[in-house]
Amino acid sequence: MDILSLIPQFGNLLYTVIAFVVALSVIVAVHEYGHYIVGRWSGIHAEVFSIGFGPVLWSRVDKRGTRWQVALLPFGGYVKFLGDSNAASGKDEDTMNEIAEQSPEELRRTMHGAPLWARAATVAAGPAFNFVMSILVFGLVFWSQGVSREPLTVAALQPLPGTVQGLQEGDEIIAIAGLPTPDFDDAANWSDFIGALPVEPELDYTVVRDGDTIDVVAPWLFPPLIQQVTPRSAAMDIQLQQGDVITAVDGDPVFAFEQLKEHVEGSDGRALLLNVWRDGADLEFALAPRRTDEPQADGGFVTHWRIGIVGGMMIEPETVPAGIWESARGGMIQTGRIIEGSLSGMWHMITGAISTCNISGPIGIAETSGAMASQGAQNFIFFIAVLSTAVGLLNLFPIPALDGGHLLFYAYEAVSGKPPSDKAFRLLMGIGVTLILSLMIFSVSNDLFC
Repeated sequence: MDILSLIPQFGNLLYTVIAFVVALSVIVAVHEYGHYIVGRWSGIHAEVFSIGFGPVLWSRVDKRGTRWQVALLPFGGYVKFLGDSNAASGKDEDTMNEIAEQSPEELRRTMHGAPLWARAATVAAGPAFNFVMSILVFGLVFWSQGVSREPLTVAALQPLPGTVQGLQEGDEIIAIAGLPTPDFDDAANWSDFIGALPVEPELDYTVVRDGDTIDVVAPWLFPPLIQQVTPRSAAMDIQLQQGDVITAVDGDPVFAFEQLKEHVEGSDGRALLLNVWRDGADLEFALAPRRTDEPQADGGFVTHWRIGIVGGMMIEPETVPAGIWESARGGMIQTGRIIEGSLSGMWHMITGAISTCNISGPIGIAETSGAMASQGAQNFIFFIAVLSTAVGLLNLFPIPALDGGHLLFYAYEAVSGKPPSDKAFRLLMGIGVTLILSLMIFSVSNDLFC
């Protein structure tokens, strides 16, 4: 075997691992800092704040007596509060008894001796900080992208093969094929507008240019242009790239993204031959579409054949700055959609409506991290925000050993007036750890075999 042939593969693997570690470390740091800072505000002392598990690579003790450390295994993190026996906040009976004998007032600074409200707030803060991070990141992305200027205005033209391009930068598009263009950010009206357009290689565009209203001829608005390649997809496996234009499928010319979509959906998984235009060169690729479960607006799922690309317009719309409230609202809506879609997906997997292969494990998340990082910093940051929402939601599940399990214990204590017995607590925590490990094994098997 030629060892030099392995260098590119090793480079890609290293890139993927680094992207995964960076993404996970950011999310873990935010989550654990939520626990730490709210615990501190609530009067609970944190002994250790750790990013990662296992042998400690770096550490320091701050003026409050908290040890901040980075450990070798970057697969999570924890905050160990005074009185905890482990990273899962189990009770250290010996330490609690010693504190009670030597300094009863010190019990207030332990996790298990603090008032119920302080414990609940500290535990809930981890997932809450994940959601807040997602909202802030999505909001900043929306703010940086801005909103489309009205009327639809050409900021840039996408390069396309062999087409007559009558549009110019700065043109205000007021009608296409005689149909007035609606507000670009009005998704429903815009969808109806696109559906009403004649599907032809070239259309008449009515534009305002330098104050004059003129008609020009330009390509179909949504060509088979790749704007983004979906991680872990058939398109990514054959290395299709952003900016590629698919010109034919099995020898049948296509000029509209919808035509490409029809070929893919009608393939029934059969391999397709794609003619691709890339930077002036004509290439050929073969790939087989894969079955994909896609969420719908009504909360359901529909299964289609997909190759894993996202299309876009043949123009780049001009934008204007978005307002702070508009950006924040967009961040909250996006976070809510991810939560809603995740819960809907889980329910549909439980009922058997969609495949359990939709659950990804650490290998799948690492592959996606590397893929998103390779598509640019903004895509990578956006992915971290998506993953942060997922981590926050997962931690709220009422499973012992997760934050949601602890909150369930606190709810029981609030109703009954006393916490579960130590024996019951240890039993439930053991069950919770078993469930988490089982889910981990299942998700890794999905990564390897789905």
